[in-house]
Amino acid sequence: MYINRTVESAIIAAGKSFPCVVVYGPRQVGKSTTIDHLFGDEYNKVTLDDGDDRALAVSNPKLFLENYAWPVVIDEIQKAPKLLDEIKKIIDEQRLKWVKNGEERRLMYILTGSNRFELQEDIADSLAGRCAVIDMASFTAAEKYGYDAPLFNPEISELRKRERSGRKYRSKKEIFEDIFTGGIPDICTGVAERDIYFKSYVNTYIERDVMKLIEASSELQFRNFISIVALRTAQELHYDEIAGTVGIDVRTCKRWISILQTSGIIYLLQPYMSNISNRIIKSPKLYFMDTGLCAYLCKWPNAEMLESCAMNGAFFETYVVSEIIKNFYAYNKDPKEFLFYYRDIDRKEIDLVYVEADNIYPIEVKKGIAPTKPTKNFDVLNKFKLNIKPGLIIETCEKIRPINERAYAFPVYLL
Repeated sequence: MYINRTVESAIIAAGKSFPCVVVYGPRQVGKSTTIDHLFGDEYNKVTLDDGDDRALAVSNPKLFLENYAWPVVIDEIQKAPKLLDEIKKIIDEQRLKWVKNGEERRLMYILTGSNRFELQEDIADSLAGRCAVIDMASFTAAEKYGYDAPLFNPEISELRKRERSGRKYRSKKEIFEDIFTGGIPDICTGVAERDIYFKSYVNTYIERDVMKLIEASSELQFRNFISIVALRTAQELHYDEIAGTVGIDVRTCKRWISILQTSGIIYLLQPYMSNISNRIIKSPKLYFMDTGLCAYLCKWPNAEMLESCAMNGAFFETYVVSEIIKNFYAYNKDPKEFLFYYRDIDRKEIDLVYVEADNIYPIEVKKGIAPTKPTKNFDVLNKFKLNIKPGLIIETCEKIRPINERAYAFPVYLL
């Protein structure tokens, strides 16, 4: 059974504006399934996971593209980056024909990739101005349960529309079940058993995407590294501390973090800064993009223990942040333009800061209900001389309600 993805509209819109669309995302988040659902009847398809096709693409990219003529979907494009220069030539030649004949241009190539680390520079060099790039992540909660999910906007009038959309309330216990399961399609749809799947997933990710980027002798260290990073989800990223724990140098740690980031496993949330103050902590905060994978790497055996463990607040925050980021991706929006966190050397912290134009919205994430003094740090935003709008306290309540004149309680199940 196919589950509709919010990102479908963004992919279709991009295909009307560009002759090539590149869809990035971690392995097994549904890239190929979504593309096949949208274009399967009209487009040829080839995957570079196939050894013979990959060998031809690497050795003779021109012949490969003649054999798989456009319109075509090419999966795992990072395995044959030489194709990009040939695709550029074909697109430019076809564009001239369209202009000459007064024809409407078409979407020629749909490329998917599971590792941006190897590919992003080649895409920028070869296909600049010729392609749209869309990030795709695992299921959001709304997608899992069949709800529409508008683009996240903390303006309370927009959020109330979600409250009227008929979503069913999910308790704190049920939310932690969602956190433990994560959003990988095969797990959510019952195709695969969670623990078996994640064991294979980690092995496949390391063997196919990571081993060619690190030294072979470092495989065991990298396996330890990814688990150590999982234990630090929703924390500020300190390379030296992680490097010391794993037993690697800081340079290697930065490279490995970059691998996790560009392959979509983690997201780095940047601090909100301006030139007004140099008192801001400059380290980003690290979040896993799939809470199920993070819980597996941290070795939590079930949702009940996850809910009661010392990391429950970090997992709840990771869930909230990842849901919002995935929502931005689905609308082809860059979360780095809107979403930040705040913390200064006086340890005053705001979990999320949403900035749009001259408006700034403080957002706190609390796993409980009715936290005490939830808006105590909001005043620190005055220094930025922006319009501080009523903020949100995202928690496990049942409905939107005002806490005071500065913030509303917002139910996490409405994300």
